[in-house]
Amino acid sequence: MNAMRLRRLPVLGALTAGGLVLLTAGPAFAHVSVQPGQAEKGGYTTINFKVPNERDDSSTVKLEVTLPADHPLASVMPQPVPGWDVKVTKSKLPKPMETHGEKITEAVTKVTWTGGKIEPGMFQQFPLSVGQLPDDADQLAFKALQTYDDKEVVRWIEEPKEGAAEPENPAPVLKLVAPAEGSDGAAAASGQDKGSEKAGAESSASKDASDDEDGSDTTARVLGIAGIVIGAAGVVFGVVASRRRSA
Repeated sequence: MNAMRLRRLPVLGALTAGGLVLLTAGPAFAHVSVQPGQAEKGGYTTINFKVPNERDDSSTVKLEVTLPADHPLASVMPQPVPGWDVKVTKSKLPKPMETHGEKITEAVTKVTWTGGKIEPGMFQQFPLSVGQLPDDADQLAFKALQTYDDKEVVRWIEEPKEGAAEPENPAPVLKLVAPAEGSDGAAAASGQDKGSEKAGAESSASKDASDDEDGSDTTARVLGIAGIVIGAAGVVFGVVASRRRSA
């Protein structure tokens, strides 16, 4: 019996160690993220901030998301989340931006959700409609603060770097990809080119119309001169014929 017990001890030890690894590894994946993880450059999209509660004895009661200041978004609209109040904070832009022919002097810089509760072992999604996404960036980082009812604040603000390991408290990141042909992003990106093409087409059409008018005028002049010559020849022929008859 003692020998059997001794043989079981390493197995139990391994199982216990494995259990500890699983318990400690779990929370590392439970950070605030943005979903879907990518969107098209130059377009509009709806993103969700997924907030899991990795605590066993406290609930999440507040989420504060700061929007990227280096690429301000002209349109930011939150979708109502049952049980939660939302506050949208706007700030004056250091430099006005132009979108759809209008100058924008302020933009949303922060969105805060309060009043609700995410219980332990649960998660909640907070949707935002955003745009127009920049076409000169490969990603947008949204720094987030997650507050618990015991006053603890977890700061998800570290921007991941390409080729480096994931930081301990990574910020939610939205990857930006080239727009697919025929999409809103592609239309927005090529709007200026299309305007130039349209202007060129209109100029070409105007030139063709002008050429047609010039051609029509020339034809009319030729026909008019030919008519005069033919008319004069007819008069001369009539006079000659009359003199022959008289003779």
